[in-house]
Amino acid sequence: MKALGQFLLFHALFCAASHVQGSVIINGELAPEGSMQFMVSVQNKNGHVCGGFLICEDFVVTAAHCDSGLNHVILGGHNWKNSNVKKIQISNQYKHKKYSDVQYGYDIMLLKLAENATMGENIKTIPLAENDMNLSVNQECSVAGWGKTVSTGGLADDLRVVNVSIIDHNDCQQSWGGLPPNVICAGGKYTVKGFCQGDSGGPLVCNGKAVGIVSFNKGDNCKYPDVPNVYTDIREYVDWINNITKSTECLM
Repeated sequence: MKALGQFLLFHALFCAASHVQGSVIINGELAPEGSMQFMVSVQNKNGHVCGGFLICEDFVVTAAHCDSGLNHVILGGHNWKNSNVKKIQISNQYKHKKYSDVQYGYDIMLLKLAENATMGENIKTIPLAENDMNLSVNQECSVAGWGKTVSTGGLADDLRVVNVSIIDHNDCQQSWGGLPPNVICAGGKYTVKGFCQGDSGGPLVCNGKAVGIVSFNKGDNCKYPDVPNVYTDIREYVDWINNITKSTECLM
């Protein structure tokens, strides 16, 4: 309880992932053309709010804390402002029933699209990690998003990606003073690479599969070698996702 209390205090003081729009990749690079066609810009009437990723023709995964008047998604382009991207309305949102705040975990949400996305050269799905998929400490994965490249910068238009390494869960827990359930830690501590404020909802991709969802980090400071980045562990929600989508096609 003491460790959890320390984490809750730390979170209240420094972690504002649920209150900042946009997405931020630190010390990454432009995503190569033709890659990561599963990436989605989740938007409200004011524009980009969070990242997300397409898991089947009519469902997108993002973070629960991204729920901020969402009404549509943008698919099919590394630059979501291009005229050739696809805009699809959101018909329903499925936030995990146990979610209340990132500090308590369960930071996952499914978006049901009003029409099926047309699969093709610029739009593809990404398979989800199986619930028994193993991750090893120091395994290299990647995270991507649109937006700032430094803490105080403005949002960018082009998708950026950075490689990050899996961090030992006990190490992560000790660094934060406690962790919510069902999370993965990668990037941030021991490096200058990772996500920053608002890069929420995007996938942590390992071995070509979506394993995690960007959840939270240390407040507004993107130069954060002292604590790891924290992701929702998708492997713990495979059955939940399957029950909502009613299709195993979203899990392949």
